Amino acid sequence: MERNSAIDFIKFFAILCVVVIHVFPRDSQIGLFILDNVSRFAVPFFFTASGYLFGKKMIHKRDSFDYFKRYIIKILKLYLCWLFFYMMYDVLILYKVASDVPKEFVQYINHFSFLDLIYYGTGTSGYQLWFLTALIWSVIILFVFLKLKKVKLLLSISLILNLLGLFGQSYSMFYEFPLSTRDALFIGLFYTTLGFFFADDKFFEKSKSITNKTYLLLIFIFFTFQVVEGYLLDKILSGSHGEYFISTIFLTAYLFLFALNNKTWGKDLFITKVGGRALGIYIVHVVFIDIFDLILSAVKMNHISDNLLLKLFETLLIITMSYISYDLLQYFKRRLSKMIKTC
Repeated sequence: MERNSAIDFIKFFAILCVVVIHVFPRDSQIGLFILDNVSRFAVPFFFTASGYLFGKKMIHKRDSFDYFKRYIIKILKLYLCWLFFYMMYDVLILYKVASDVPKEFVQYINHFSFLDLIYYGTGTSGYQLWFLTALIWSVIILFVFLKLKKVKLLLSISLILNLLGLFGQSYSMFYEFPLSTRDALFIGLFYTTLGFFFADDKFFEKSKSITNKTYLLLIFIFFTFQVVEGYLLDKILSGSHGEYFISTIFLTAYLFLFALNNKTWGKDLFITKVGGRALGIYIVHVVFIDIFDLILSAVKMNHISDNLLLKLFETLLIITMSYISYDLLQYFKRRLSKMIKTC
C-alpha cells in the first residue's frame, strides 16, 4: 500500500500540538488557552489514522486474524517495553529525591491497580501511554464487530459512547460522569472505528465530490468551533477543562478526508518525515519534558518556567530530542536484529 504523505504531514502538526499541550500552561493567558483548545484534535487524529491503516491492511490480507494478532502483539510489546522504561525512570527519580526510599518504593508499587495497567495505561510518569492501551482495546473490539459484520453498528455505538464521555470531560457541569472517560470506550473506540470506516473505498469515492477549498474552509470553521466550544464550557459555564469536544468529531473527520483526497500533500518535506515518527515522539517526549523541568529545578530557575520564549524553545527542543532519540533506538534495534539473524 502506497504511503499517504498527507497523513504524515498532518501527524507532524498533531504531535507538535501534543507537546504544546504538555509543555504550555493552558490557563495563564487567553492566547495559551486558545492554543491548548486548537491542539485538541491531535490524539483523535492519531486514533483515526491508526484505524484507517489497520482497516486498509485488513481489507488486503487473506488471513485477517493473523494480521490482527500481529498488530495487537506489536502494540502490546511497545506498551510493555515503555511501561517498564517509565517505571524504571520513576524508581530512579524516587531514589534521588525520596527521604525514605524503601517506604516510598513500596508505596509506589502498591499504588498500581490491575485496571490501571491493563486498561487505562496509567500509574507511571508516562501518562501518555494511555493511548497505546486504548488503541489495543479499540482494535480488539473493532475486530470482533468486523467478524460479526457489524462495523456500522459499532460506529453508531462508539459515537454514543464518545458523546456520553463528554460528561466526564468538558460537559461535566451538566452531569458529572462517575468514570474516567480518557480511555478506549469513550475516545479511542469511536475514532479508531471512524478511521476504519474511511478505509472503505465506497465511502472514499463519495468524499471526492467535496473540493479542497470546501475541505479547508470546513477545517477552519471547526477549528474555530472547537476553540469557541472550549471557551464557553470552561470560561463562561465554569466546566472542567476538556480534552475533546463535539466539534472535535467534525474537525478530525474533515482533516482526515482532506488527507485522503490529497495523498501527496507534504511529500518529501522533512516535517512529513518527522510526522511519520509521530508515535515514537509521542511515547518518548514526556521523559524529556520531565528532564527539562528537573534541570530548571536543579539550577534554581523555576521562576522562568512560564516564560513564553522558553516554552517555545522547550517545545522545539523536546520535539527534536524525541525524534532523534527514537530514530536512534530504531537504528540500534535494526542492527541488533541483523546481528541476531547472522548468529
